[in-house]
Amino acid sequence: MTEMISTLYTQLIAEKYKLPARGVKNTLHLFDDGATIPFISRYRKEATGGLDEVQVGTIQEELTKLQEVSKRKETILHTIEEAGQLTPDLQSRIENTWDSTVLEDLYLPYKPKRKTRAQKARQLGLEPLATVMMMQREYRLEQVAKQYVKGEVASVEEALQGARDIIAEQINEDPRARNTVRRVYRFTAQATSKVVKKRAEEGLKYKDYFDFSTPLRRCASHQLLAIRRAEAEGFLKVKIQADDEESLDKLCSSYVRGQGMCSDQVALAVEDSYKRLLSPSIETEFATQSKEKADEEAIAIFSQSLKQLLLAAPLGQKRVLALDPGFRTGCKLVCLDAQGNLLYHTAIFPHAPQNQWAQAAKQTEDLLRKYQIEAIAIGNGTASRETKKFVDGLVKDTAVAVYVVSEQGASIYSASPIAREEFPDEDITVRGAVSIGRRLMDPLAELVKIDPKSIGVGQYQHDVNQVKLKKALDQVIENCVNQVGVNLNTASSYLLTYIAGLGPTLAKNIVLYRQEHGAFKSRRELLKVPRLGAKAYQQAAGFLRILDAKNPLDGSAVHPERYDLVKQMAKDQGTTVSQLMKEESLRQKIVVSHYVSDEVGLPTLQDIMAELAKPNRDPREQLKSFEFDQSIRTFEDVRIGMVLPAVIGNITAFGAFADIGIKENGLIHISQMASRRISSPTEVVTIGQQLDVKVIDIDEARRRIALSLKDLN
Repeated sequence: MTEMISTLYTQLIAEKYKLPARGVKNTLHLFDDGATIPFISRYRKEATGGLDEVQVGTIQEELTKLQEVSKRKETILHTIEEAGQLTPDLQSRIENTWDSTVLEDLYLPYKPKRKTRAQKARQLGLEPLATVMMMQREYRLEQVAKQYVKGEVASVEEALQGARDIIAEQINEDPRARNTVRRVYRFTAQATSKVVKKRAEEGLKYKDYFDFSTPLRRCASHQLLAIRRAEAEGFLKVKIQADDEESLDKLCSSYVRGQGMCSDQVALAVEDSYKRLLSPSIETEFATQSKEKADEEAIAIFSQSLKQLLLAAPLGQKRVLALDPGFRTGCKLVCLDAQGNLLYHTAIFPHAPQNQWAQAAKQTEDLLRKYQIEAIAIGNGTASRETKKFVDGLVKDTAVAVYVVSEQGASIYSASPIAREEFPDEDITVRGAVSIGRRLMDPLAELVKIDPKSIGVGQYQHDVNQVKLKKALDQVIENCVNQVGVNLNTASSYLLTYIAGLGPTLAKNIVLYRQEHGAFKSRRELLKVPRLGAKAYQQAAGFLRILDAKNPLDGSAVHPERYDLVKQMAKDQGTTVSQLMKEESLRQKIVVSHYVSDEVGLPTLQDIMAELAKPNRDPREQLKSFEFDQSIRTFEDVRIGMVLPAVIGNITAFGAFADIGIKENGLIHISQMASRRISSPTEVVTIGQQLDVKVIDIDEARRRIALSLKDLN
């Protein structure tokens, strides 16, 4: 990136997002140098002015957009120049705009297109007549038009029609006209949907949209995505309609002057231009823009929910017995060691129809003792409540903790190539149970193996732009993995893939090196991994931990480039780095401002001091146990007015779904989340949050439960 381009991009991004220009410029230079978002936000705070990963990600996203506009400009300029129509004024206007809509409006008159009615009219020599009509000064228009009745032009009316076609296209290609119609659409456009009558019964799930109309600017993202999905499935006809009369009035006031035959002809051309060209084009534009906006909102909510799910509280390295519950096929049981390795698996049948309660109890108790189990994970699917009751009875007088774990996506994982690679000799039921157990130990490490769209959070995730969705979710996963950090000697290749600077190839090379040479003894040893060079090492090293390493800093988030600085701190206190990390009294003597330099400022020094105090601290919350109301077993047990313990399982634009311990989740509509007005459910709730909810309505026909948080939490 040249300095001139960098300065221009800096100005545009800083102004648009109200960010400090110096921070934006330095961030762009770091991207140009191959730096990643996690590395920049964590280890280059002095350069960026303390921009967080969201702001750094926004800069990267906007940079991509600006680069795409730059490429589009080059293509447009080249096309117009080749056609011999590029003027200095047009070139200047194209080069100075960064608005894609303005750019396409400038290009429209020169854009190669299929043969139009206007082009045909021009070929028939009718453009001079169109010019006369547009000037609206000629009072003998019919006599002038007769001069053009020749060849394929058979009559005065055909000549006038051809001239009107030329005028209609000129108006359509005039940015003023397009902006006039855009303004009307912006304030008056309505999103409407009507049911396709012959498919009404089949599409009952879209009943709310069978006769639906709302101002487009107020149409919620979930509503727009729902009607677009129903349209794609053939249940609804969807239109975006604006005030045609207002648009025509404004266009006529711009193009029709005075009275007379010329003015009448121009008025006809304006109406034709609007109905045939302008309105369909702007409707498509607004449909695209509204869909993109709905996609962005849905992706933002999905990203936020995914982040909360990935950063859910971990149990940590404990010996776990995991159960994938079931009735007829029994409960698949696995025992895992503290690293998540499979030690043993079997199936027990404590429930109907087998009812082998005593045998199942003895098997489970034997396994608890044999493998010194510290915690039990139970999937939250079929027979979950019954299985938990069975297990609670076995461990009530022990220190073994019991947790119910979401098994959403476990079946996807168990049938995936990743699971087959990990457990080539086990069937999918064993793999699924292992996944449930590992999710309890470390949700992040296990969930990265599953397509985020299968995890059970999100809103219309299959209807949004899939490329943008994947990019956003990959970025969320990368940010979460690097925020937590990973154990270099135990992390799977799938987890290592998301470490800054690595990717699939280097992640696999790390695991292969580990298998061949044993555990890494230092971070510097990473440089011996094939194809892992200095740049990848710089980006990744700070996020990779080696516990119990010879150098204690290798187990911390302190970057290797700052090891010498920490050694100097220790030396100045007459101690070692290890002792400095152990004794708070020594750290309190350090005056961090004495270590400020051109490269290292207070933000980095404060991060270092925090890390020395709690090396390898986990930013996630501690795991809490939870119990549903034992009297609620089925939908029929729920009554209006009940206050029940619940867990937030998913968040959408219109509310949140809460698990109350039965098959059907309840909906807390956004209007029932707080007494004050809120713009997003995320202001009040988070994925996995434990809270009380009040049942305010029950729809027995559709088996829906409405919940409220007002005056409860």
